Amino acid sequence: MKRSSFVEGTLIATFAIVFTKILGMLYVIPYYAMIGVQGSALYAYAYNIYVIFLDISSAGLPIAISKIINEYNTLGLMDAKKRAYGIGKRIMLFLSVSIFVILMVFANPIAHALLGDLSGGNTIEDVAFCIRCVSFAILIIPFLSVTKGYLQGHNIINVSSFSQVIEQVVRIGIILIGTYLVLYVFHGSVTLSVGIAMLGAFVAGIVAYLYIRLKMNRDTNPDLLFVGEYKKDAISNKEITKKIFSYAIPFIIINIVSSCYNFIDMTLLLRTLNYLELPTADIEFVTSTVSTWAPKINMIVTSIAMGMSTSFIPTMVHHYTLKNWEQVNQKFNQALQILLFVSIPMTLGISILSGAIWGIFYNYQLYGQYILALNVFTGLFINIYMIASSALQGLNKFKLVYISTITGFVSNALLDVPLILLFHTIGIPPFLGAVSASILGYGISILITLISLKKECNLKYTATFKTLGKMLIPLVFMIIVVFIGMQVIPVNLYSRGSCILYVGILSFLGGIVYFFLSFKMGIITEVFGKKMTNSILKKLTFGKISI
Repeated sequence: MKRSSFVEGTLIATFAIVFTKILGMLYVIPYYAMIGVQGSALYAYAYNIYVIFLDISSAGLPIAISKIINEYNTLGLMDAKKRAYGIGKRIMLFLSVSIFVILMVFANPIAHALLGDLSGGNTIEDVAFCIRCVSFAILIIPFLSVTKGYLQGHNIINVSSFSQVIEQVVRIGIILIGTYLVLYVFHGSVTLSVGIAMLGAFVAGIVAYLYIRLKMNRDTNPDLLFVGEYKKDAISNKEITKKIFSYAIPFIIINIVSSCYNFIDMTLLLRTLNYLELPTADIEFVTSTVSTWAPKINMIVTSIAMGMSTSFIPTMVHHYTLKNWEQVNQKFNQALQILLFVSIPMTLGISILSGAIWGIFYNYQLYGQYILALNVFTGLFINIYMIASSALQGLNKFKLVYISTITGFVSNALLDVPLILLFHTIGIPPFLGAVSASILGYGISILITLISLKKECNLKYTATFKTLGKMLIPLVFMIIVVFIGMQVIPVNLYSRGSCILYVGILSFLGGIVYFFLSFKMGIITEVFGKKMTNSILKKLTFGKISI
């Protein structure tokens, strides 16, 4: 299996994640149409509970394994590397089974805590049934994740990235086919169809795990498969276990807190909008949109940071282990620049075209347009925070990770209800208060993280600020072109075909202007490097253009 460089690994992982997220965006079009508003709310309830418990069982261990494997590989400690992987799998087994049992036994109390006194929509029994269905995925997804982390620790990005594509394709196939069969062939309930969709994650995880094991067994690298005997080193299992938890806990906290942003917003929205006496149908629509369906569209933005962190963290660990601070600073700034260069125009484009984009995915709805237009900026802030906090973790600044993450989350939780009530009082849709609280929470976390990196590690952001300043010119021209196009090109927001054509044309025009000006100004070469830019140009132009 081929090892990947930092930029190559970043592009491979980002491409795979973006591709899977695009699939994750597209399948919701037929799925949402089949299950309707009440079914989509039921899906959102169970899925958000699942994500929180999945983060508890597996969010930190894969990245911890990736860091430890890369560290021990760099130091030539092969015996310790072998034992670390084995210990990681045993920890995963214990956590997976424990979380599975908790979800099975306490599904009803969890559902009651979520819904509260809300009536007229989904019942506690419906939510509990779907929570039990999705809990099976906890038994396999963590093992899949830790195996990916092991490969990523060896800078093998392509296999783990392709497994994500396989997993997503299988999961979506089960969701769509299973839902269609239940509703239109066997004429079952929406609750049963959502339960079948939740089981899709379990089956998809098994298929992806089998693919990775097959690729590993066919590899000829003895160090990857631990073939043969290794010289015993002085590192004990206790020391390895302690290191695994010390690396994993910050990631677990970050991922749980990130998941709890949606959960807290959903729970407080349910109760506050119920207090404001909005109709139950509107409340369920808004809460599921804020917590699940708008973020589904945002995935195209947030996936960029996910893909980058896959390659970014092992690279940071490598240079940190060698105490190469110049490279640490350079790689962090490069990661920030790639992130901002790609995600800012996407965020602005989705926000400007939010009405038509919502019409493509879910059929036009004014509340949906409002939420998406603002919520997409949450995705941008999540991206920046993920890369900045990954740098802190890669440099073992765990205390700062805790402070920045928890401060941002608490700020969001404290601001949710006041902003919802404030927006309602001044005539702004109240649910936008919860979205604004999330943006402010992540903004506070980013600010704390960047200040801490500068103070503790002497990281400088001059290069990133210069690149960001240069980006303003192509961004402004992109926005101008899109706004002119919006005045010229007609659109029927209630027609999916019209919305697709409208968004496609304006996205193409805006994208061409942005990338052409960025290329002419040298921003692309500055961000990606001359070698990688040349490689991309040659592939896109079949070798006819290079710099």
